[in-house]
Amino acid sequence: MSVPLHHLAVSVLAKALDNLKAVLAKGKAHAQERKIDEAVFLNARLYPDMFPLTRQVHIATDTARGAAARLTGAEPPAYDNNEQTFDELIARVDRSVQYLRSLAPAAFEGGETREITRPLGGKPHVFTGTNYLLQFSTPNIYFHVTTAYDILRHNGVPLGKADFLGAMD
Repeated sequence: MSVPLHHLAVSVLAKALDNLKAVLAKGKAHAQERKIDEAVFLNARLYPDMFPLTRQVHIATDTARGAAARLTGAEPPAYDNNEQTFDELIARVDRSVQYLRSLAPAAFEGGETREITRPLGGKPHVFTGTNYLLQFSTPNIYFHVTTAYDILRHNGVPLGKADFLGAMD
C-alpha cells in the first residue's frame, strides 16, 4: 500500500508541531505558576553550544514549512525570528500548521521524485522528494521538537512521553 506524499508531509509534520505547541503551552503555564520569567525558559539551552528554546522552535517550524513547500515545487513562506514570549512562539507554530494544512493534496503530485537541492555542510546536496522528506526534513524536525521538549523538561516543566507523542488518533 502506498501512502500519499501529502499525508506523509502534512499529517506527520503538523502532528509534530501540534505536539510542540502543547509542550510550549505547558512551559508557559509552569512559568506562570512558579512566577518564573518566561525569558529563563526561552533562552535556556541543554548545553552552551546548542541553540536556545526559541531557536529550536524556529528551526522546527521553518523545516516543516520548507519541506512541505519544496515538495510541492514552491518556496516556503519566510517568518521573522523575533518571538520573545511563549504566546508568540505558539502563534508561530499555529501559523506553520495552518500553512501545512492549506496545501492541497494535488500540489504534492510528482513530489516523490522532484529534485530538491539543499545546502549540507556548505555544499549543495541533491535529494529526491521522498528522501528529502524521510531522511532529512522529518528527522530534523523531530530533533528540534525533542530538544525543545528536553530543554523545558530539564528546567522542571512537568512533561512526560505522552506530551511528546500527543493525542493518538
